[in-house]
Amino acid sequence: MTRTMILTLLGLFGTAGLIQAQEPNSVPADTTKSTEVPAVAESPDIAAIRATSQTFISAFDQGDAKAIAALWTETGEYIDDAGRSFLGRNAIEEGYAAFFLESPGVKIRINIDSLRLLSDSAAIEDGSSALEMADSSIAAMGQYTAIHVKVDGKWKMSSVRDSSIEPPLAQRNLADLDWLIGTWIAEDRGNVNESVFRWVADQSFVERKYTVTHVDGSQTSGIQMIGWNPQGNHIQSWTFEPQGGHSVGIWSPTEDGWSVIVKGTTGDGVPSMSVTTLRRLDDNAYVWQSTQRSLGGVALPDTDEVVLKRQPVANGH
Repeated sequence: MTRTMILTLLGLFGTAGLIQAQEPNSVPADTTKSTEVPAVAESPDIAAIRATSQTFISAFDQGDAKAIAALWTETGEYIDDAGRSFLGRNAIEEGYAAFFLESPGVKIRINIDSLRLLSDSAAIEDGSSALEMADSSIAAMGQYTAIHVKVDGKWKMSSVRDSSIEPPLAQRNLADLDWLIGTWIAEDRGNVNESVFRWVADQSFVERKYTVTHVDGSQTSGIQMIGWNPQGNHIQSWTFEPQGGHSVGIWSPTEDGWSVIVKGTTGDGVPSMSVTTLRRLDDNAYVWQSTQRSLGGVALPDTDEVVLKRQPVANGH
């Protein structure tokens, strides 16, 4: 079962807000009273389909493939964006079970664009959905059309067809930075450097917050934003440092990481320049070093290589 397939299935019982209609006012308004007209109540059948949303979300977040499959008819069918068909509850359950095994901690985002009755026992739903992984990154996005039918008084999914959504340009070009998302710590000569990377702005930027705890217990901190520069056609970073310093970095991929040409100024207006390298050792460690450094035109020595290690994600986060 593909990630796009999962996207579609999880969107079927979305939690989008109700779209309520108002009845026309057939008599002149009484200016001495409120002219607001009460919203028409939603169809009990539509409400019943929406109510299943929480059951679906709960089962999905718990990785319960059997409970998810039970929301389908016995012979329900799903067709993914590659044209593959999954027919019946057993096939759907097996697909979900395999997916949850590969993607522990995955969550859902769903949005119903339209949901309407075709008859007393059939309804059609169109919407979009996205998978949010344990590190809060968006794995994929999709659109879907679902047919619901009423079986023995209960609404079930009968047929689902899915298509994928290509992510925006910025997200595609920043995808190679996904491995950085998380918390990293390095110790160097008694100083402790903590960097926390996370996706922001719908995964269009990576935010890095860093804190250095010095030997004497004092701390300094700063923030860095990493994004795609469509004019320069490259990844670019903007760093804001203590005492008002700031810099811009131009990122270039290397065989095992990234090289960043950094130009900036201190809070006192002194120009600075360096080349930063990030060399990935594995999924849980990378090497940082700053070379070719200068301050006010005066050359400075290269820093030592510093190894940052990924910190385990706390339970419940």
